[in-house]
Amino acid sequence: MKMDRRVFCQQTGLGLGGAALGLVNIGEKPTKEMNSMKIVHVNSNFEREPLARPFGFKGGQITNVWQTMAMLESENGHKKVGLGAQSVLWSDSAVSAAHTEQGGNSLMFAMSERALQAAKGQTFADPLEMLDALLPEVFAYGQKITNRPNLRKTFALNAMVGIDNAAWLLYAAENNLTSFDDMIPAAYQKGLSARHDRVASIPALGYGTPIENIVKLADDGFFIMKIKIGAPGTQAEMLEKDKLFLKNIHEAIGHYETPHTSDGKLPYYFDANGRYDSHDDILRFLDYADKIGALEQIAVLEEPFGERNQEDVREIAARGVRVAADESAHTDADTRDRIDQGYNAIAVKAVAKTMSMTMRIAQVAHERGVPCFCADLTVNPILVEWNKVVAARLPAFPELPGMGLQETNGWQNYKHWDRMRSYLPDATKAWTHSRRGVYLTGSDFFKESGGILDQSDHYQRMFGI
Repeated sequence: MKMDRRVFCQQTGLGLGGAALGLVNIGEKPTKEMNSMKIVHVNSNFEREPLARPFGFKGGQITNVWQTMAMLESENGHKKVGLGAQSVLWSDSAVSAAHTEQGGNSLMFAMSERALQAAKGQTFADPLEMLDALLPEVFAYGQKITNRPNLRKTFALNAMVGIDNAAWLLYAAENNLTSFDDMIPAAYQKGLSARHDRVASIPALGYGTPIENIVKLADDGFFIMKIKIGAPGTQAEMLEKDKLFLKNIHEAIGHYETPHTSDGKLPYYFDANGRYDSHDDILRFLDYADKIGALEQIAVLEEPFGERNQEDVREIAARGVRVAADESAHTDADTRDRIDQGYNAIAVKAVAKTMSMTMRIAQVAHERGVPCFCADLTVNPILVEWNKVVAARLPAFPELPGMGLQETNGWQNYKHWDRMRSYLPDATKAWTHSRRGVYLTGSDFFKESGGILDQSDHYQRMFGI
C-alpha cells in the first residue's frame, strides 16, 4: 500500500514545505525540455562478494557485501542496469544487531524490489521525481518488515541506489545525453561546478588496524586516511582505546610530509560513526590530541554523535577541527539541520544515499558555504567511479585546495577485488588507478564521464542483455 506523503511527513517529523523527506526543488529539470521516461519492465539480481577479513565499525562487523542490480526498461526499448552495494550495518546498526548478516541484507534487498515494482508502469519526468514518488512507500515498507518505526532514512536510500542509478542511465538514453554534466539539473549545477584534475584516494582503517599497516600506506603515498575510532566497550573504555590508537598513529606517521597540504603535514580524518554519547568525551579526546601535538593535524572528525545527540557542535569545531556529518545527513533537509548545529563539513555518498539525493545535499552545502567530500560504502569498482564523478566536481576543501576528496576502501577489503575490476567497462582507463594516493581526473575523465555511462558486460549478462 502506498503511503500518503502528508502521513509520511507527519510520521517522520518532517515539514510539508516540500515533498517527501522535506525535499526542495522537486522535479527540477535542466533548462531545455526533457523527455519523460515510462518504465514498462523491471528486474533485479544480486551477488555476494566476500571480504578478505571481517571489516569492523560501529561496534559490529561485516563479512560480505551484497552487490545489487536493478534493471529498468522504458517503453522506447532502452534497458539500463544500475548497481548498488548494501551496508545494513552502516545504514542502520540497530537493524544489523537485530538480525543475522544475511537476514539484514535480505530485508534491504526486499525494499529494493519494492521500489522496482512500484516504478513499473509509471512515468517519471526525471530520476529526482522518481525518488520523490517511490521513497515514502519504500521507507514505510522498510519500517514494517524491520519492525522499526524509527528506521533510519538512510536504510531506505541505500536500498534505492541501484534503481536510482538505472534511472539516471535511462534518463540519459531517453534524452540522448552523452555526459554526466548534461545530466545534472540546472538547480544543482553550482554544487557540482568544480573540475578537479586530481582526486585524493582516501583509504579506510578500522579501529585496531595494525600500526605497521598504516605506516605502509603512508610509505605508499597515501597522505590522508580515514581512521575509525569509537572502539568497542563502554564509553570510558572506548575513549581510552581511542586515545591510545591516536597516540600510536601520531608517533608512527605524524612526522611524514606531503606536498598536498599547506603545512606539509599529513591530515588525520577520524570517523567515530556516532559512537560517542557526549561532548565531554569528544573534548577529552581532542584535549589529549592537543597534549601530544596531534590536534593541528586532525582535519576532519566525522559523525561523532550520529542521531542520538542533536546538540550544537560549534564548541568542537572551535578547536580547529572540521566536524563532518555523514549518516545523520540523510537528506538535504537533514543537511540544513546539521549545518545549523555547527557541522562545517558534509560527507556525501552517491553510492549510499543515491545520486539524486547527493545532488541536493551538495547544493545545500554549497549554498551554505560548507565543503563536501565523498565517503565510501565499501563499494565495487564501478560504483567507485560513480562517486568519483561527484568528488571531482565538488568545490575544494579549503585545507586541501585544488583537488577533490574521495574515500575508497574496496580495494583494501574485497577478497576478489581484481576480478571485480574486470567488470569495469574499461579497466585500462588511467583515472581508475590511484598513483601515490591520487586519482588523475584530467580532460579525458570529464569527457568520458568517468565511464559511468558505459554498461558493464558482466552485469548486463545477468539480465540477458
